[in-house]
Amino acid sequence: MALKPEPTAPFHSVQYALRVLETVSRHGGGVTDVQIARETGLPVAHLTSLLLMLRREGYVEQVADGAYVIGDSLVLLGSGLTRREALEAKLQETLTELRDSVGAAVYISRYIDGEVKITQFADGPRTPKVNEWVDFRSAAHASAVGKCLLTQLDQNGRRDHLSRHKIARLTSRTITSERILFSKLDSQPATVPVLDLQEYAVGTVCATVPLTAGSAVGCLALSLPIEHAHRLRAAADTLNRRAAPVVLSLAL
Repeated sequence: MALKPEPTAPFHSVQYALRVLETVSRHGGGVTDVQIARETGLPVAHLTSLLLMLRREGYVEQVADGAYVIGDSLVLLGSGLTRREALEAKLQETLTELRDSVGAAVYISRYIDGEVKITQFADGPRTPKVNEWVDFRSAAHASAVGKCLLTQLDQNGRRDHLSRHKIARLTSRTITSERILFSKLDSQPATVPVLDLQEYAVGTVCATVPLTAGSAVGCLALSLPIEHAHRLRAAADTLNRRAAPVVLSLAL
């Protein structure tokens, strides 16, 4: 199941979105899209799609005269002691919307203190989360989440992880050779979702995209039961396109 590189991958637009937010923040009374384009150097056509995303996520608002001002989401994220709670709530809201958009359970995973951790997820009766029959911390070589995180580590980081979590065959499709695993990780295009086609669990397929926010190693993932495998390509493409708000929340 080949996936083509997605030109709208999240890390291509988040830096620009941050520049737009910085510009809007400097103009307390509001600023037009023309002025934003002038100060950021972004083409108006590209700026239009960014502003639509920022409005949808509540980071900016458009007032009566057409100017843009800071939105409630950004105000809340800057509210001191409640910032962490506000960020988690915003991410959960974004994940829930993404779950409904792709029709699959979705997850945020981070590589923290040398371990794979699912930090947030959104599932539902029609979009059940994957059955964690083997601890995700021990299955990075097989799961889409783990492989996506490993692609973001250097060779020493990968070897350190596998020295603590030995490669094991979980299904008939699991890669059990470190050499083949590293070769696949090295050849994985940064803009193409990482797939798990029943490598972690029989009956489940998954896709992930990296979340690059500063030095943090993370990813955004989805899972589908095997009977919905025909939707994986479209769902993975949607996941890739819709990852920008998640990266932006992590970067703020």
